[in-house]
Amino acid sequence: MSVANDEDIPQVERKTVTDFCYLLDKSKQLFNGLRDLPQYGQKQWQSYFGRTFDVYTKLWKFQQQHRQVLDNRYGLKRWQIGEIASKIGQLYYHYYLRTSETSYLNEAFSFYSAIRQRSYYSQVTKEDRPELVVKKLRYYARFIVVCLLLNKMDVVKDLVKELSDEIEDYTHRFNTEDQLEWNLVLQEVAAFIEADPVMVLNDDNTIVIISNRLAEGTGPLLEQGMVVGQLMLADALIIGNCNNQVKFSELTIDMFRMLQALEREPMNLTSQMNKPGLQDPSEKPTKRENPHKYLLYKPTFSQLYTFLAASFKELPANSALLIYLSATGVFPTGPYDFGGVLTNSNRDVVNGDAIHKRNQTYKEMHCLHPGDLYPFTRKPLFIIVDSSNSVAYKNFTNLFGQPLVCLLSPTAYPKAFQDHSQRGSLFTLFLNNPLMAFLFISGLSSMRKGLWEKCQDHLRKINRDIAQLLTHSRSIDQAFLQFFGDEFLRLLLTRFIFCSATLRMHKSFKETRNYPETYPSLPRDEMVENLHLQKQILELASILDVRNLFLETTMDEY
Repeated sequence: MSVANDEDIPQVERKTVTDFCYLLDKSKQLFNGLRDLPQYGQKQWQSYFGRTFDVYTKLWKFQQQHRQVLDNRYGLKRWQIGEIASKIGQLYYHYYLRTSETSYLNEAFSFYSAIRQRSYYSQVTKEDRPELVVKKLRYYARFIVVCLLLNKMDVVKDLVKELSDEIEDYTHRFNTEDQLEWNLVLQEVAAFIEADPVMVLNDDNTIVIISNRLAEGTGPLLEQGMVVGQLMLADALIIGNCNNQVKFSELTIDMFRMLQALEREPMNLTSQMNKPGLQDPSEKPTKRENPHKYLLYKPTFSQLYTFLAASFKELPANSALLIYLSATGVFPTGPYDFGGVLTNSNRDVVNGDAIHKRNQTYKEMHCLHPGDLYPFTRKPLFIIVDSSNSVAYKNFTNLFGQPLVCLLSPTAYPKAFQDHSQRGSLFTLFLNNPLMAFLFISGLSSMRKGLWEKCQDHLRKINRDIAQLLTHSRSIDQAFLQFFGDEFLRLLLTRFIFCSATLRMHKSFKETRNYPETYPSLPRDEMVENLHLQKQILELASILDVRNLFLETTMDEY
C-alpha cells in the first residue's frame, strides 16, 4: 500500500485493498496455470477456463466499482488496469484457439481496442522499467494477430505504425539486446499483410477488405435430388512446415488461409468492457459453428502424432477428420519408398550436432509417410497435401473401407509463378480464395470492386455447376459424395475442381506435374476436363479480358 501510516486507513478501505490483492493473485495463478493444460483433447481444460474467466470477471468488476479507493490507497496505475484487460483479451483469444468459435475473436478485439482507446499503457514510458515497455509491445503484437484473423487490415496498419514508433522509442531509451527480435516482428507482419497478390479497390482507390470465411449463401447449396453422405467435418489439423514461407506469430500464410476456409463469418457477441461482467463462454448455445481445429506450426513427428491420436479418439459418430499438410517434400531414397512430407526436425540435436546430416544410410525420421496415416483411416478422413512431394499420397491404400479422399497440390509450378511461393502456395490460395488465385495466374494485381463482384457472381454459378457435375456423375468414387454433404468440404471440393480445370486450360501450365491430383482419381472427362465447365472458365477469362492466356475448347462435341 502506498500510504505511510496504516492506522489512518478506514477498515472498509483496507478490506477493499486486501480483496483486490487476493483477486489479482488468484487471477495470475489461474492464468499461469493455463500454460500447463494439455494442448490437445477437448474436455480437460474447459472447467479450468471457466474458473479463470470467473475470477477475471470478478476482478474486472471490482476495480471498476472501487477505482477511487484503489487509486488512493493501493496506488493503482492505468497500465495495471491495461494489464488486466490485456489478460482478458488473451483469455478470449486462447478460448477461440481451443474452440474455433470466431465470436471469441471479437471479444478479444473489444478488450484490446479498449486498451488502446483509453490509453491504458500511455504512462508506461514515464516509468524507468524496460519490462513494462515489453508488456506494452507484446500487447501490440497480440492485438495485431487478432486483427489479422478478423481481417481488420486498416487497424493492423495503424497498429504496425504505432508499434514501430514504440520499438524505436524503447531501443533508444534502453540499451536492449532484443531490438533485432522486435524489428523481425515488424518485418514479419509487413510481409504477412502484403502476401495477397491482388488488391481490390474502391472507386476512391481505398483497398476493399476481402474475407474468405464461409458466409451465408457463399457455398454451393445442395439441390433436390443430390444424393450425398451425412458426414460432418468435426475436427481439422492444420499443419505448416514450409521453409521460408511468410509467417507471423505461429501461423504461416498457408495455415492462415486454410483456417479461414474452415470458419464461418464471426457473429458479434457485443461485449463491452463496461457492461456488467464478461461474456461467459459457457452461456453460448451449444451448436458448433465451426469444425474444431488444431494449428500446428512446425510440429515434430511425435507432436503431430499425439494431436492426431487425440483428434481421432474424440471424433464424434458420423463425423470426418481433416488433415491439411503444407510442408516441404521428402523424396524417396530407395525402392518401395514414395517419400512423404517433412515434419520439424530442428529439435533433434545431440551434443550440439543435428542428427540428420543427410547421410544416405539413414532415412529421414521426420518424414510423414502416407503409411503413417493408415491407422487413422479407420474413421472418415479428408486429407489435403500442399507439397513438392504431394504425389506420395496418391499411393494410399484404403484398408478399412471408410470414406477417404486426398486432394494433392501440383508438385511444380511454371517458372513465372515459382518466385511467389514464399507468399503462400498457389494451390492453397485456390482453396481459400479461388478468384484471387485466378486473377494472379492471369497477371492481374489490382481490380475495381464492381468487376470483382461481377466475377464472384460468375464463380458462384461455376461452383453450382461443379456441384451438379459431381453429384450427377455415374463413375465418381463414392468417397467424394460421402463428404459432399458437409458445407466446408463441399466448398473445398468444388474449389479444387475449379483449380484443376483452370490450370489445365492455362497456357503456362503445360506439364502434368503442374496439375493437382486426387486419391481416389476423379473421372477426368466428366470433371476437370468437362467441356461445359471449360466454357464457363473461358467466360470468366473474357470478363477479365485475359482469354488469350487460356486454351480454347471446341464446343462442337458438347
